[in-house]
Amino acid sequence: MLLIGAFIVFLVFFLNVALGAFADAAVLGDIGEMLVLSFAAGLFVVAVLRKEADRSKNDDSKQV
Repeated sequence: MLLIGAFIVFLVFFLNVALGAFADAAVLGDIGEMLVLSFAAGLFVVAVLRKEADRSKNDDSKQV
């Protein structure tokens, strides 16, 4: 679920950059782009850490 959210937020960022590059009609400014990209990266990191925690919970091997 979090990975889908990260993908959607990144898609918003990408579409804004593409609109700015090709149609000169970017919706977000520099600060907005930074916040959207940071939010996408944060969602991705949280999703990866949760997936890793689930994997280590289900792992039968013991760590030293």
